[in-house]
Amino acid sequence: MQWAHAIGATVITTTGTDEGTEIGRELGADAAINYTTTDFVDATLAATGGRGVDAILDVVGADYLDRNLRCLAEDGHLVTISGRGGSANLDMGLLLTRRASVTATLLNPRPLQQKARIIDGVRREIIPLLESQAIKPLVHERIPMPDAAKAHALLESGAVVGRVVLIAPDI
Repeated sequence: MQWAHAIGATVITTTGTDEGTEIGRELGADAAINYTTTDFVDATLAATGGRGVDAILDVVGADYLDRNLRCLAEDGHLVTISGRGGSANLDMGLLLTRRASVTATLLNPRPLQQKARIIDGVRREIIPLLESQAIKPLVHERIPMPDAAKAHALLESGAVVGRVVLIAPDI
């Protein structure tokens, strides 16, 4: 969200809590939708005047495929970068009439040369924004390494907004 906002994109985010919508707006979202209380397809289309969005970064996966496609504008792109596996039916008619595209990708299985190019892009595009504090890491909690089990429990609770950072003991 912060990166997209920093480069001038209009940002719409979805979250499962009202607290998450507040945080999303603080991080630069122009619209933040609580998908547990609001139909995010309807809300997204309302926020875009019925046009839909140009790009979606999906971290959930199959469960949201159809709804994400319905949020896309013509020539829009859906990129899935992780999420739960499983299968979903792809509405080819909807995809074709919108001239949309769907990409699914992970970083781990990529060849080293591709990973190096991605890292170069991050160095070129993201690091300067971090250095200028145009974007800032969102840290939910810092936990000492010996309490790593607490960190795992916190992550599994679904109550995390941002990152959980394990702190190495002084050596």
